[in-house]
Amino acid sequence: MRKTPSGQRHAAAPVAGWPMRVAKAMARAGLCSRREAERWIEQGRVRVNGALLQSPARDVSERDHITIDNNPLPPVEPPRLWRYHKPKGLVTTHRDPEGRPTVFDALPEHLPRVISVGRLDVNTEGLLLLSNDGALARHLELPSTGWLRRYRVRAHGSVTPAALEALKSGSEVAGLRYGPIAATLDKTQGANVWLTLALREGKNREVRTVLEKLGLTVNRLIRVSFGPFQLLELAPGEVEPVRRRVLIEQLGPQVARELGLSPEPRQGAAHARAGRPRHTNER
Repeated sequence: MRKTPSGQRHAAAPVAGWPMRVAKAMARAGLCSRREAERWIEQGRVRVNGALLQSPARDVSERDHITIDNNPLPPVEPPRLWRYHKPKGLVTTHRDPEGRPTVFDALPEHLPRVISVGRLDVNTEGLLLLSNDGALARHLELPSTGWLRRYRVRAHGSVTPAALEALKSGSEVAGLRYGPIAATLDKTQGANVWLTLALREGKNREVRTVLEKLGLTVNRLIRVSFGPFQLLELAPGEVEPVRRRVLIEQLGPQVARELGLSPEPRQGAAHARAGRPRHTNER
């Protein structure tokens, strides 16, 4: 670590993207989303070099001293992503007004402060992506990114292949329009059916609502993939990092640069000759 003359601490490794909007710097420090950062600025909670910030339309560099509620901005680290197997019964929020256990209470202590890429409701389990960078999280969860979300669903009731086929054209429930869903019937197990669903939007309780219209009551819902990232054999409560190289490949070089992701340094020739084993979490 190193310190600026103002005393603010920064990571020793250079982080791409400076200068940047102050709200983006706050998001990349993992404090909040860019929208939340803009609200904090409007509430008079943010200072730059001791001066109260009046507008989010301000560029900052790594030399500026930024404080939120008089606390220094944490070091801006390179964006990172983790795969997490969310167990059923946890809410995807940092603070729950009902006092229910949260995803973030259950995470391993060695993780930095992270935010989720979208949400899974309390009764949904499976793959949840986590990031230390608000801008990266926001990019991944946008419907315009176009990444497919896949779910395994157990539901009480019966359904015809024709009814599932019709979901490909989208549906409307209580005046709310839902996008196309690719659904297949995997098997019937007693009074339940197992389905696989693939969708791109992921509105709140979308799977449960759409299937309820077909006469099905969902009693288990597991997200098995989010875009190219898969749950695979990740155990409930387990977290695994996504390699930076893999993340850059999936984002594309231009988006990766815009989000402040630079390639990892190449291994030296000696390391290459040594034939070091590849990391098992390169997915």
